[in-house]
Amino acid sequence: MQYLISIIIGYILGSIPTAYLVMKRKGIDITTAGSGNVGAMNSYEVSKSKLIGFIVFAIDFLKGLISVLLVKAIYPEEFIFPALAILFAVFSHCFNPWINFKGGRGLATAAGGTIIFFPYLLFSWILLWVISYLFKKDILLSNILATPFSLLLILGKPEIAFKYVFPLPKNIDEMILFSAAGLLIIFIKHIEPLKEIIEHYKTKRLMK
Repeated sequence: MQYLISIIIGYILGSIPTAYLVMKRKGIDITTAGSGNVGAMNSYEVSKSKLIGFIVFAIDFLKGLISVLLVKAIYPEEFIFPALAILFAVFSHCFNPWINFKGGRGLATAAGGTIIFFPYLLFSWILLWVISYLFKKDILLSNILATPFSLLLILGKPEIAFKYVFPLPKNIDEMILFSAAGLLIIFIKHIEPLKEIIEHYKTKRLMK
């Protein structure tokens, strides 16, 4: 029952289609506008409003944060339950059942949950994103590169990452499995942008 409760809390909170609801008030269907991504970045690009982009990001962040806080309040000593809550919050955000399983890319929701649950993963991802962005000046490419490389960083020194999980998992393998599952969901949502980036670079080479 504990597993089911954790999954339901995360899934319901994660499925709140923030960008869709905010943009609908402006008369815009965000699932078909711009990139079609139901997240903060596309909301900002379509609306040309930093405030709207920030509102969407903040609420999506809170979806992850509240999912973890609620489950940790119920099961304060167990790793697996907040882990399931944030995984399913990210999953339902990315594949939203209320808008034909369209959704965002999961970064804000994942950040909200991991900031109090697994800050090592979040700050590793941010550091790798910043390094990538300094070289390429491309937000989506930085998202794509930071996602698998943050997992590699954890795999390289898992005993360091293990110290910064609250509550502690039963073992390192449990932490790695959680990290891999969450980052995989996020990476899957970046496959289409990755294809577009590859095509863009191919076109640039042919034009030289």
